[in-house]
Amino acid sequence: QVQLVESGGGLVQAGGSLRLSCVASGGSILSLTMAWYRQAPGKQRELVAVIPVGRTTNYADAVKGRFTIFRDNARNTAFLQMNSLKPEDTGVYYCNARIDPSGYNYWGQGTQVTVSS
Repeated sequence: QVQLVESGGGLVQAGGSLRLSCVASGGSILSLTMAWYRQAPGKQRELVAVIPVGRTTNYADAVKGRFTIFRDNARNTAFLQMNSLKPEDTGVYYCNARIDPSGYNYWGQGTQVTVSS
């Protein structure tokens, strides 16, 4: 059973940057697809970025060019570097780890990101 713990969220002004971290324990992320989702108040959870094993990353259109997802398998950690933040990036950010091809998912508890205008 993999446990995921996010950190790095907080309050930042528009145009600022944050780096989110997702540390996994209880298992290795080496063979897992790692992703970040977010959920704004009153909205559904949406995919922000995904980094499969050995394949190219993918981003939601709203964050392309501003966010970067990367992983450090040796540290069992995934990251989301967020630059040029906008108020509409506000929400709870969740780390996700998926076992392919079964599709079984692990979720973190989420970290709040608030961008003020």
